[in-house]
Amino acid sequence: MTIDSPAVGVVVPMYNAERTIGATLKSICCQTYPALDIVVVDDGSTDMSAAIVAEHAGRDVRIRMVHQKNGGVAGARNFGAASTAAEFLAFIDADDLWAPSKVAQQVRALVDGGPTAGLAYCWFAQIDAEDRVYSLNNRPLAEGRVLQLMCRNNFIGNGSSMMLRRAAFLAAGGFDPSLRARGAQGCEDMLICLRVAEQFEFRVVPQYLVGYRMTNTNMSSDVRQMLRSCEIVLDEFRDKYPEFSVELDAHLVDMLEWLVVRALVGGRVLAASELMRRLAVLEPRMAVSRLPGMLDTYCRARLVPQWVKASWRRIRNAEPRPPYHEMAW
Repeated sequence: MTIDSPAVGVVVPMYNAERTIGATLKSICCQTYPALDIVVVDDGSTDMSAAIVAEHAGRDVRIRMVHQKNGGVAGARNFGAASTAAEFLAFIDADDLWAPSKVAQQVRALVDGGPTAGLAYCWFAQIDAEDRVYSLNNRPLAEGRVLQLMCRNNFIGNGSSMMLRRAAFLAAGGFDPSLRARGAQGCEDMLICLRVAEQFEFRVVPQYLVGYRMTNTNMSSDVRQMLRSCEIVLDEFRDKYPEFSVELDAHLVDMLEWLVVRALVGGRVLAASELMRRLAVLEPRMAVSRLPGMLDTYCRARLVPQWVKASWRRIRNAEPRPPYHEMAW
């Protein structure tokens, strides 16, 4: 290991991910940055996930697998982080994809930022079950001290988009497993980002280096639980920073909008209508003005019937995008 290539611990929490873990590991192993310690944390899987990981580990010595009883994503990530001594920590869910230069660019951003830079993030493309991109709306550019901006909007968006300096990870207390214990799993990523932002600067790599998959089985599909999780996290920071109450209230409205779309994509019409009613009570004009954009995201997702997507594309005069790995990032 050289000074210019510090080790990066890649932590992959995995629970019954046999359909996607192979593609995820392939995208990790294809990184242009070679100094990787890849730790797959098997969170009590009962399918063939572990066998698939073992097969990949036989071809790439950087991959190893550790096991724990099912304890949730926060505990799995913390276990994986404790299983590597790497200076930088990158997390990726077992159904997401990375572009080849993701790790290299984020390491450079953190190294150039110096010890005050605790987190580097990138943009993400939303992908469906077949890896096809259906949304490229995420283009944040926030850097430096971003706590107030994070209170307004979780612009990082997901755990697969960020890399943390170990010192920042430890200062934030790692991922918080208490959300799962309170029946509110889902916003662990947002919570650690907020806690890191209290003490460290952020850096951005403005490229779509993550394919963030939306399916009917990943954690964000439980929209009611996600809302509880979000409210708990925002309440913590409302108590800490009452001067940011306006930003935190607006953040909740944005989360409701996203969860309405998430519920529709997953076919949870009743949950979507409940969330939409709450959104309409909080911001009636916004609920109406944002409806076309919500429908556009819904109809681009490949989880909806083909006739719906085709009809919407004709209305919007839009062409479907190719699979994530075929796009030049």
